[in-house]
Amino acid sequence: LEKMTDLVAVWEVALSDGVHKIEFEHGTTSGKRVVYVDGKEEIRKEWMFKLVGKETFTVGAAKTKATINIDAVSGFAYEYTLEIDGKSLKKYMENRSKTTNTWVLSLGGTDYRVVLEKDTMDVWCNGQKMETAGEFVEDGTETHFSVGDHSCCIKAVSSGRRKEGIIHTLIVDDREIPEAVE
Repeated sequence: LEKMTDLVAVWEVALSDGVHKIEFEHGTTSGKRVVYVDGKEEIRKEWMFKLVGKETFTVGAAKTKATINIDAVSGFAYEYTLEIDGKSLKKYMENRSKTTNTWVLSLGGTDYRVVLEKDTMDVWCNGQKMETAGEFVEDGTETHFSVGDHSCCIKAVSSGRRKEGIIHTLIVDDREIPEAVE
């Protein structure tokens, strides 16, 4: 296994199907560019005469578009920025916190990461899109699914305040799970 000597940037990107690690190698003498997603080589280019530019690839189950921008800062110094879906990583993650809820929990010694996509009401658990059953209840909706032999339910209840909108709560085996901050 060749050692990553030209590794210049590493990013962690939290998507619905999990947290993905993006690594970028940039050989400023050889002109080499290599992009790894979760340790798997996605792009390899040797002998690029132009040292600035961009590399575009996809990340995760939903094939989310990602772009690494390579810009010259001064002399032989370079700046590397990651864009997800056309937004800076920071903007993308800020927007994502408005459109998704994430919970991290341990059941029977196994760690689970549950993500609710609020726009579609899709539920993901450890990278798998879950089979769900939705129902209307007196104070809102409930989305039911199971993880192993554990019954799970995401309750959606109006906060009563327009600015706050709907409050989503994950309940596993009648126990409320606090939301994770990513």
